Amino acid sequence: MSKVSCVVPGCRVAVAFDAPLDLCDEHLSVAAEWAGRRDGVTDVLPTPCRLCGSRLGVRWPTGWLCAVCEWRHGEPLDTDLPPPRVDVVYYLRFRDRIKIGTSAQPRQRLRAIRHDELLAFERGDRSLERRRHLQFASERLGGSEWFDRSEALDTHIAALAGGVTDPWDLFARWTSEAFARQG
Repeated sequence: MSKVSCVVPGCRVAVAFDAPLDLCDEHLSVAAEWAGRRDGVTDVLPTPCRLCGSRLGVRWPTGWLCAVCEWRHGEPLDTDLPPPRVDVVYYLRFRDRIKIGTSAQPRQRLRAIRHDELLAFERGDRSLERRRHLQFASERLGGSEWFDRSEALDTHIAALAGGVTDPWDLFARWTSEAFARQG
């Protein structure tokens, strides 16, 4: 069942009823191929990313990139170099409190801390952590790294997330960038 003819000049082929645009199947395929060259096509990687382990990739005419960390698929890691250091300030929630801490090995560090949820990462070291502790000093619980939740702290954390639902995806991207800078 069709609704109209293809809008491409000279093409009189019927458009499928469920087509998103008034294009025949052939012209829809041409448009999809063009969009794929321009925007890439998200798909399952042929093998997991060597850097972050993700299976999701973006296929370009020139090759695949990991959709999480943007590492070029198939590119080897230089195992002779030490892994790059990526310092982060982390924001953890445990019940109604938030911990602001820092680590260069967040997976190891977070395994050692009781928490309900990882809320966000921010690239930075101890100096940034100290600035955040000062910024949210009115919410700080004693001299600890734990803070009461507040509208200001929640707004800051939401801005850090920037629409990314999994903070580990940002960490993977930062690690990928650090590996790439190593050479």
